[in-house]
Amino acid sequence: MDESAILASVEAGDRDAFGRLYDRFTPMLYSLALRILGNPADAEDVIQLAWVQVWRTAGRYEARRGSVASWLATIVRSRALDRTRMTAVRARAEAAAPPARPATVFGFEEERARVRKALEELDAKQRKALELAYFEGLAHTEVASRLEAPLGTVKAWIRRGLLRLRDSLEGEAP
Repeated sequence: MDESAILASVEAGDRDAFGRLYDRFTPMLYSLALRILGNPADAEDVIQLAWVQVWRTAGRYEARRGSVASWLATIVRSRALDRTRMTAVRARAEAAAPPARPATVFGFEEERARVRKALEELDAKQRKALELAYFEGLAHTEVASRLEAPLGTVKAWIRRGLLRLRDSLEGEAP
């Protein structure tokens, strides 16, 4: 069975076809991710995200635009570059952050409680999207993948959630 036919079976929900595709391409895709990221754990995470995306979006493959291998490599490359950017953002934030000190020293316990209360008042989808984006450091595309929601919808949830948090926290200012 050729790769396009296997991918069509994956689109139809055929787990065995997905397994054949996985077995055939994972070594190549892992090598690509590892070459971009330079870290085996990150490469494994990217491969997992990529395969989840393949399972969900197999119907988007267009044979006229290239081979299955190139389509898969493009997905892995995109996920790896997203991870690279996120790692760089985290590194810059950590470098700029003041040394960690106990929250009670600076009186942050009250602030933390206010934020926790404001988060609890958000819609569940907004709260989950914000937690993934800000507490787990996921990119919007990764949040969309994790929540199985369109990217635009996730961006709207995050934006509206941030606006509601701001309004809530400004309204409770000490």
